[in-house]
Amino acid sequence: MTAPPTLPRYAWLLAGTALSLFAMQAAWDIALLAWVYPVLLLRFARASRPLPALLGVLAASTAAVLVWLWLADLLSPPLVLLALALALADAAPYAADRLLHRRLGERGPWPVSLVFPLTTVAVEFTMASVTPFGTIHGVLGATQADNLPLIQVASVTGVYGVSFLVAWACSAAALLWARGLTDGTARAVAAACAGTVALVAVAGGARLVFMAPSGDTVRVAGVTTSQDAWEELVPTFREYDSLEALRAADPAVLRERFGVVNDELLASTAREAAAGAEVVVWPESAAFTLEEDRDLLVADIREVARGHGVYVNAGMSVYTGRAPHIRNQMLMVAPDGEVVWTYDKSRPVPVLEPYEPGSGTVPVADTPAGRLAVAICYDADFPGLVRQAGARGTDILLVGANTWEGIKEMHARNAVFRAVENGSALFRQASRGRANATDHQGRVLATTDYFTTGQQTMVAMVPREGVTTVYSRIGDAFAWTCVAALAALAVLSAARPRRARARSRT
Repeated sequence: MTAPPTLPRYAWLLAGTALSLFAMQAAWDIALLAWVYPVLLLRFARASRPLPALLGVLAASTAAVLVWLWLADLLSPPLVLLALALALADAAPYAADRLLHRRLGERGPWPVSLVFPLTTVAVEFTMASVTPFGTIHGVLGATQADNLPLIQVASVTGVYGVSFLVAWACSAAALLWARGLTDGTARAVAAACAGTVALVAVAGGARLVFMAPSGDTVRVAGVTTSQDAWEELVPTFREYDSLEALRAADPAVLRERFGVVNDELLASTAREAAAGAEVVVWPESAAFTLEEDRDLLVADIREVARGHGVYVNAGMSVYTGRAPHIRNQMLMVAPDGEVVWTYDKSRPVPVLEPYEPGSGTVPVADTPAGRLAVAICYDADFPGLVRQAGARGTDILLVGANTWEGIKEMHARNAVFRAVENGSALFRQASRGRANATDHQGRVLATTDYFTTGQQTMVAMVPREGVTTVYSRIGDAFAWTCVAALAALAVLSAARPRRARARSRT
């Protein structure tokens, strides 16, 4: 087969790069384009020599990562250094596809079509499992969060199953494009892929219809500090160039300024409890306290919980006298005033959050509102961590988050997959971001945007009972299977078939 001229190949690269900017878990996302741009990049890479192919997809990935950082308000020198690492991860599936394409092509189109989706899952799984990035960037399946029938497969495979389907469809389309509609085997691969995607979507639709949540619900409210109170507190943090300096400031001044925010949160909690909320959730780092004053804040929370018969899941920043001088905690107080759990954030954001991580154990508690579990913001970008809640039969996952405008949509969409994976409803209260509540199938129950209201409050009637999912029981078995299958294809590519060896001798 004659290679396409250089100009069309680079047009495919440029078009794929441009479209990828609209399907990368950012503010510009158009879910449909996640099914399109990889086709163009694969077509370019498969039609090019190895070195130009690898450099081309690496350039495309680097451009996409830099734009992603810009949209996320993260384009600062320390984080730009991470761009190359993320770009290498994004480019890896295309590189593997290009390097194995010719050798596996001798064995027919089926193994060729699977390299890209298998490598996509392997890279995403590795990033989520062994790096500090989790699923914050580069998860192809996460772009489909609003496609409810399709994402039901995550209850079996995790989000990686959605990524596999999208990547396989792109690989099959690129194969059919290159070989033409007259190639029967390429048509067979495309038909099998399309049939699989359709079957998964139909099965997901059936799950939505026939396995919808029961009608028994609990009223959950989320309260956030008003923008006025927050703006009043912000100058306090700007006065000090470090947490150590803040901790050394006059305690009386800090108590007075923290009190404005804390008192407002307590009043908002009492208001929502009086309106019928059984559970009230604060965002991450909603309240502020010096370590020596923490018990006083907890006593105030207990008073509200007892007085109104409500569970209060309170996020707080506790400023300590020891480095790194801060703890990021969620504390649940029951209606009888007892502390149900105290949880420190397990996954601080690299570079941005300098404090020590918590134990990595997700607390779970049985309550009249259902079996509840908690996570803090970035924790929800780590499927393996949150699966602890699913494995213990959690009904409602409470997430306190504190983001910023550049990542508000990305974080909200990612969290939806943790609900579907684990069969738990999600209630995620996010200050300086988008708060969202969903049932265990990803249906939106409520959502509010911090930036479009003076004081963000979210109320949702949340299903009281979750379901057991395959994923919550077997974990990342699908992802591990993809890793094993990719290794098998790599071995297969090294063992050339007999007729290829015969041709090489003649």
